Amino acid sequence: HVQLVESGGAAVQNGGSLTLSCASSGYTANTGCMGWFRQNPGKEREGIAVVYGGGGFPLYADSVKGRFTITQDNAENTVYLQMNNLKPEDTSMYYCAADSRLWLCAGSPLDSSRYDHWGQGTQVTVS
Repeated sequence: HVQLVESGGAAVQNGGSLTLSCASSGYTANTGCMGWFRQNPGKEREGIAVVYGGGGFPLYADSVKGRFTITQDNAENTVYLQMNNLKPEDTSMYYCAADSRLWLCAGSPLDSSRYDHWGQGTQVTVS
């Protein structure tokens, strides 16, 4: 049974920074794909940062490139998202996702439909 638990969401000011964490159990972080998505009410879930292939291939959405950094601690089976220069448009519920089927998720790592396992989400609010 795979469980993903996010933490670190908070309310911050425009230009601030946050680090989100996603601890996994029942899933080995250096297999398949693992990363971060976000979703606002009434909108589609957006893939923003993913690592795959053992963490050596980070991929970012254009909306966060240069501001967000995803890292993976294989020993702790944890993925982090360092978010800098946060903007009000980054306000969202942030979800961690993972899927061990590298053959599936690596084809389009930012596509949420390619992930089977999801955390409960952590809220980030930027004002």
